[in-house]
Amino acid sequence: MKPQFDLSLAEGMPHFTIEGTMPSLNEYLAEVGRNPRLGGRLKRDYVNTIIQYLRLSEYRHYQAKNPVIIHYVFYEPNMKRDHDNVASVASKFIQDALRDVEVIADDGWNQVLNYTHDFYLDRGNPRIEVYIEEITDANDN
Repeated sequence: MKPQFDLSLAEGMPHFTIEGTMPSLNEYLAEVGRNPRLGGRLKRDYVNTIIQYLRLSEYRHYQAKNPVIIHYVFYEPNMKRDHDNVASVASKFIQDALRDVEVIADDGWNQVLNYTHDFYLDRGNPRIEVYIEEITDANDN
């Protein structure tokens, strides 16, 4: 399958990497089902982890001045988890973290115009690479 995001266009684009994998939607819902507070804690813990990875990146002080498209590149250790199961929770947690540290002003329609999800296998180094594409002519549409 052809990728949605051409990594050759990523040079110079603000980005950061989250090592490992994040919980799937099924895992998150199981925590919420056990106790809503557990689901809230899981989300809070992962958002804080994402913030730490962002703060370690060279773009830790980056703030988008225009609407963005966020490109998520998932490197999974195997093919056991469905794409939507992986991407749904990760997208939500990552966008909340980006908002919390003011990389983006908000995660609503006017600030996050769209996003892409691409998936690859990397058994030895699972991770999520997040690229932030600022759209300077978004108001021209």
